[in-house]
Formats: sequence, C-alpha cells, structure tokens
Amino acid sequence: MSLNNFIPQIWSSRLLLQLHKSLVFGQPLVVNRDYEGEIQAAGDTVRITSIGPVTVGNYSKNTTIGNPEVLDDAQSVLQISQQKFFNFQIDDVDRAQQQPKVMDGAMGEAAYALANVADQYIAGLYKTASTTTTKGTAAAPVQLAAATSGTVQAAYEFLVTLGVLLDQVNVPSDGRWVIIPPWFEGLLLKDNRFVAGYDPIQTGSRLNGVVGQAAGFVIMKSNNVVKVNTTGHTHHGTWAAMAGSNIGISFANQLAEVEAYRPPTRFADAVKGLHLYGAAVVRPQAICTGYITY
Repeated sequence: MSLNNFIPQIWSSRLLLQLHKSLVFGQPLVVNRDYEGEIQAAGDTVRITSIGPVTVGNYSKNTTIGNPEVLDDAQSVLQISQQKFFNFQIDDVDRAQQQPKVMDGAMGEAAYALANVADQYIAGLYKTASTTTTKGTAAAPVQLAAATSGTVQAAYEFLVTLGVLLDQVNVPSDGRWVIIPPWFEGLLLKDNRFVAGYDPIQTGSRLNGVVGQAAGFVIMKSNNVVKVNTTGHTHHGTWAAMAGSNIGISFANQLAEVEAYRPPTRFADAVKGLHLYGAAVVRPQAICTGYITY
C-alpha cells in the first residue's frame, strides 16, 4: 500500500462500520446513542438528567389545583473513559502495496479486536441492574436445563421470568432483548416452544448475534456474556446474562484517529488507530441480570 494513496477519512469510516457490525452488546437494539455527539477527547463527559414520575390528580370545576409539583430528578454521568488503540505493520516483502485486500483484512481484524473489547466493557455493566430486576446471585445462580425438573428451571421459562421482572417495573415491551451464552441457545433448541416460534424474518437479520425470538425478547448470543465464577469444566460456573430495553444504557464511541506511517527502522507500511468510548446505565430498572448456571 502506498501511503500517498491512504485517505484516513475513508479508512476511519470503513473501520467504524466494521466495528458496528461486530458489536453485540453495543448495537442499537441493546444500547442507545442519544448522547454520542462529537467525542473530541478521552475524558469528555455528558451529564444526563432523568425526570421522575408526574402525579395525576382529580380536577373539580371552578377549584384551584394548588402549587405545581416539584419533580424529582436524578443525574447520570456518561464519561468517555475508555481509550483503546491498535498499531500494526505489513512488511514490504508481503507486497501489501500491490494487494489492497491484505490491508483490508488487517483493518477488519483491528475492527473486530476493538469491538470485542468494547463489548466486554458493556457486558460488565450487568452489576448495575436494579435489585428488583435481578434473578439469582453469583453465589446462588438459577440452574437451567432444557426442561424443568425439581429446582432446575427450563431455559425458555427463565426467559419468561426475566420478562415478568421487566413488566413489574413498567419497562416497555417493544424492543426487548436478551443476550445469552452459547450453551443457553443449545438448551432452547431442545425446547419445542422456542423452535416452533422461531421466525427468521422477525428476528431482524441486520442485528448481530441474533439466534431467535421468544418470550417477548429478541435473543442474541455472545461469548462476552460475563462468567462471574468458574468451577472446573467449561460448562460449569455462573454467567450473568443481561436483558432489557435500550432505554437502559447509553453508549458513545468514536474512532478518533487513524494514521498511516512508515516505521523509520522497518521496510513496512503501518497503521495505528485510537478508539474512544464510554457507557452509562441511565435507567437501572430497564436492565435485567440473570445469574445462571448450566
């Protein structure tokens, strides 16, 4: 690749597009980007004010309604606290300047790596879910299987349980999502209630990681679902599966810099980039965490 032909704006937009395609926790159905705006530097902060409920009273004709209600407000802070970079080179011996697909492939790998780290960051917000929308604990997770037996709950029925928790705190039913570990999908595929209701058209092919739709949720799987503790076998331990609505988490990110350069001590083309992002849970009751074990 000749550096004279390198256009940072084009590479930057292409890399960010690849980044968005890779995100599961960070995609629009799961989080909102209402406050993304222009991120100029790490440490930029957005203060988000949430207004509490408004009281409705009875009105009688020709009577006063009293003084206006003072609304409660709460403030969340979305800080662009995460700063991640990549920096790679392609040696001239590889004739990268005559094979642009080599650089495309390398940029794709860089995008995936950045997205994976950002997804893990958002997945780690499971701890901020409201206690009223949490099922199980890290020490006492809900045991799941394909079918209910004694204290072991069917995976499908666990989704119903999460939906009820969200219903009880008035989280909108439209656009609900749940992100599960791969083994959870395996249990669902053994349940006819999930298999019979699967509709590939309704699940939304443009979303990342979608495996189906059931119990009022668009279901996605990801290996970035946090495993909060491990006991022996790969399938043993406790996972923190997240569910909710995109009104719960605000996410902002920007690929701040993409630069091509020639390392002074190498015969190679190099590219480095800087990814800035942050997230805030603005409505904890709209996020549901289920501690589960297989």
